[in-house]
Amino acid sequence: MTKICINGGHFVGVDPGAIGSRITEAELALDLMGRVAAYLEAAGCEVLTVHRSELEDICAASNEWGADLFVSIHCNAANRNARGTETFCYYGAGEGDALAHHIQSQIVTSLGTVDRGVKEAGFYVLRYTDCPAVLVETAFIDNTEDEMLLIDNTDEFARAIARGVTDYITREQ
Repeated sequence: MTKICINGGHFVGVDPGAIGSRITEAELALDLMGRVAAYLEAAGCEVLTVHRSELEDICAASNEWGADLFVSIHCNAANRNARGTETFCYYGAGEGDALAHHIQSQIVTSLGTVDRGVKEAGFYVLRYTDCPAVLVETAFIDNTEDEMLLIDNTDEFARAIARGVTDYITREQ
């Protein structure tokens, strides 16, 4: 059974993350984390959800549990005009890159978001987890159209992320 650690980015009440006109990144990421976890459990995966404020604690929880995959869920923000989905993996992370492509493809195909691509970055949670790890920027919460897409289609985003994970797991079976 594949063990997947899901992190809802930022922390409700402590670190709201990006702020939209109707919801915060932390609130939406927490909701998405629970929904993704439920879909992955229904697909036969073992899931650990981690919603904490300290990055070290998030990575430690995943590593101590022995996760096979790590997915951190976020919402982007920029200039109120930027739109779309992008998924990050660590520099040169072959398996992380493959996982990121599966998730990115599912979100863009399922929800029609602007495809900003898979990118490499040195984010703490990507660097300090002991398994293939990705950080998903679902859409831009400071863009009115993307924010409404996130609010109105939260479950569809969760299903797309979960499908991306299961696509990755079953790709060679």
